[in-house]
Amino acid sequence: MAKILDQPRYKCALAAMQTVQAITGAIPILHSGPGCAAKLNDNNGTSGRYSPNIFPCTSISEKEVVFGGSAKLRSTIENALKVIDADLFVVLSGCTGEIIGDDIEEVAGNFADAEKPVIWAKTPGFKGNNYVGHDWILKSIFEQYLAEAEPQTEKGLVNLFVAPPQQDPYWLGNLREIESLISAIGLKPNTIFGFGRGLENLKKISNAEFTILVSPWAGLDSAKYLERRFGIKLLQYPVLPIGATETTKFLRAVQEFTGADKELVERVITEKEAEFYYYIERFADTLLETRILGKRFTVVSDSEYTIAVTKFLVNDMGLFPEKVFITDDAPKSFQQKISDELKELNYGIKAEVQFTTDGHDIHEQIKAADFAGTPLIIGSNWEKKLALELGAHYVNVSYPMLEKLVINDHIAGYSGGLHLLEQIYTAAMSKLKL
Repeated sequence: MAKILDQPRYKCALAAMQTVQAITGAIPILHSGPGCAAKLNDNNGTSGRYSPNIFPCTSISEKEVVFGGSAKLRSTIENALKVIDADLFVVLSGCTGEIIGDDIEEVAGNFADAEKPVIWAKTPGFKGNNYVGHDWILKSIFEQYLAEAEPQTEKGLVNLFVAPPQQDPYWLGNLREIESLISAIGLKPNTIFGFGRGLENLKKISNAEFTILVSPWAGLDSAKYLERRFGIKLLQYPVLPIGATETTKFLRAVQEFTGADKELVERVITEKEAEFYYYIERFADTLLETRILGKRFTVVSDSEYTIAVTKFLVNDMGLFPEKVFITDDAPKSFQQKISDELKELNYGIKAEVQFTTDGHDIHEQIKAADFAGTPLIIGSNWEKKLALELGAHYVNVSYPMLEKLVINDHIAGYSGGLHLLEQIYTAAMSKLKL
């Protein structure tokens, strides 16, 4: 029986159009009903080089449902090639086109000799959310755009992938911070998203010596494709590193996997940890003041952030988790590994985890929990009302984020841990009575 999705924290697979949008010079062409792009683009109005309001779309109507929409898709692609100054066109199918059986592969194939490449990916919402849609799109791009690539392995070049673009409000800042860390230990990160990357870096994907995927599960299928197709060794690191403990683990794992200069890596770690703890020591009186912040917290977010934030608050800050919640509809095949990560905490602490998309049930469980003081709730905009009701400290770190603008901020890495602490203690200190 179908379930009601209360308080949605992800979107349909077609929303992974944002993966295309994040590649500078690439634009999606939607074979879908009218308005899909505008409706799915709700992350603080994020637009990029091409706004979703101008994404070419077939706007499937009753006529196409009855007679088929392939001809309309063909004319939409033709006109997009004429009027839009893009370097890569990616045809994405929505629910209606898939249900009526339009063959977007065949239609896109008619443009094999076009001046600009036209490729395709099937992203119907009834088959999954935008986390899996992100993976489908990347795999399609790798399969088709790099189809003729002859790998010329470049020593030390590392393909780096973190979170689905724009689904995570901090996606670009986090990506840049991890790029910086990879560079600091003597490797050459190759990313395809955001300013200054794009198609030039996409062309270098097949030349990489390694791929590093920082994710519990999203993006794994496309990363494994690179391993199969081009022989690029893959390190899947399941924890977004936040703060000193996890970032140090991450850098050592990368060193061991890639064979990077161990002496250099340890020197970077020593310098970064010293700086991190310098700031912690400066504000120790504030951070240790239990009148400001209690000792117990809960996290309501996707797999990536629930693991990462929990580990940071336990391992670096000595807090204790109540039950934590994972809301991205993680496939069952990954759930045990995700749960195991939340048992690998310092001091023998274990976090009880629940995989659920039912926001109402999550909130009822949080209300019933015993926080032994003022709760700390890390989550999305859906948790704001709950926090007000409970008098809790509240920090919004994940989608939907409706009342905070994130331009290039980050919470990953050593410095990202400090940024997250600033947000947590700002929320807590705002409740202090003068």
